Amino acid sequence: MAAVPAPDLDAQVNQVLSEVRTEIDVARRHRVFCNRNLRMDKVEMIGFDMDYTLALYHQARMERLSIELTLNKLIDGRGYPEEIRHLNYDPQWAIRGLMVDRKLGNVFKLDRHSHVGRCYHGTRKLTPDERKQFYRSEKVDFGSDRYAWIDTLFGLPEVVMYITLVDWLESKGAVGEDGYDKLFGDIRLSIDEAHRDDTLKSVIKKAVPEYIIKDPDLPETLHKLRSSGKKLFLLTNSLFDYTDVVMTYLLDGARLPYPSWRHYFDVVIVGGGKPGFFNEQRPFVGIDPHTGRELPGEVKSLSRDRVYQGGNIVGFEHMTGIRGENVLYIGDHIYGDILRLRKGYMWRTAMIIQELDTELGVGERLDGQLRDLELLDRRRRNLESEIDFQALRLKKMQRLFDEANLADADAATAQLSPHLRSRLEDAKRQTKAALDSLRDRARLMAEECELLEDATERAFNGYWGSVLREGNENSRFGEQCGDYADLYTSRVSNFLAYSPLRYFRAPRRAMPHEI
Repeated sequence: MAAVPAPDLDAQVNQVLSEVRTEIDVARRHRVFCNRNLRMDKVEMIGFDMDYTLALYHQARMERLSIELTLNKLIDGRGYPEEIRHLNYDPQWAIRGLMVDRKLGNVFKLDRHSHVGRCYHGTRKLTPDERKQFYRSEKVDFGSDRYAWIDTLFGLPEVVMYITLVDWLESKGAVGEDGYDKLFGDIRLSIDEAHRDDTLKSVIKKAVPEYIIKDPDLPETLHKLRSSGKKLFLLTNSLFDYTDVVMTYLLDGARLPYPSWRHYFDVVIVGGGKPGFFNEQRPFVGIDPHTGRELPGEVKSLSRDRVYQGGNIVGFEHMTGIRGENVLYIGDHIYGDILRLRKGYMWRTAMIIQELDTELGVGERLDGQLRDLELLDRRRRNLESEIDFQALRLKKMQRLFDEANLADADAATAQLSPHLRSRLEDAKRQTKAALDSLRDRARLMAEECELLEDATERAFNGYWGSVLREGNENSRFGEQCGDYADLYTSRVSNFLAYSPLRYFRAPRRAMPHEI
């Protein structure tokens, strides 16, 4: 019998050591960022949404397809003229986190205080006076039906079409009393119809590689999490026929010990109807994975070899025996996946922000400019403080001068001597000259800041700037990500660079008085 060669221990040790990485070794664009401390060793079960979470889309192609199908429904089903098909629908007009004013035909971006920043009516940018007139003269209820919040990537085509068609509507003089509101309603109903009647997904199913990004690290990421002893589950709003096609494309054939994509997961739930899954009591329904048909009988347990539809979080926790902070759910929708879940339950959350990859890339490219902008902003604040001090000093001098000139019989009012009067006048002139000089410097610095800020924001998006910021503040969308997502990253496979037992620690955040 031939001797079995001894294992090369040196080679094995070198291989293990080469795989040991700290976070600083992970490219910034592939990091997982932490808003709230999270111990992964305490997490027993990890859940995933599918669309824009496990399955990332080629966004430009998806938007073109959505717009094309929506135009078909507007023209064929709602009487819009053929000419709207040939308008230019520029995808740059939409980012996540915009707000649509259905009454006035405006689209705007909010900062973390819900303060309206840049705002467009069609493709015309509103002036500061117009913004003040519409949104700052009285309290605005952004939760009313008048406003539509665009917080998913699926919703971006709505904004692109609305902005384009507001211009078209006005060019025809056809706005009418409810024109803007009806226009947005028609667009949203048409897009929803394209999703609901399978028009959109039937196209994707026929050409999956054209619309869905196949991440080669995704199967290994799920395998690594499972190998650490964690249970995995899929909870998606998509129905089984579409889920099966997409997940087969993403996970099957990865040469790992899983006969099919379903074997990566301990529980598979389709048609989850989120956020209803988190705040309603709908029953679980068994689904035949071969036919996609509903199975009879009450679901009393969740098995690894079955597929389920519908359901609710209370029943899920009861049947799995895992609840609260021992569950981590990863999704992309701030309202459907993250906010409702965090407000009502104790599950931990991670948000997939597909745009973060691009945002970090732009940030790295503009690192020098962003540092310059931060330095200029700090100097401007210091300069404004000096202006305030000098203005107060001048005001006090003027008050002394005025009191000295009063012809008052009161003996307590002392008149200034000629020498002191002369000194006070000299000091006033010097302070006034210094104040004028400081104000000139502040004006020039403000112009420099504005130019640099405009240039950097245009690098993110020519109309809206960064998805996560609005001027010096977080955008409303960025603030919600910080408030409700414990972790955030650009794709699920970024977890591959981290230990499944990692302790994610949030950075210390300074308050203004600590800076």
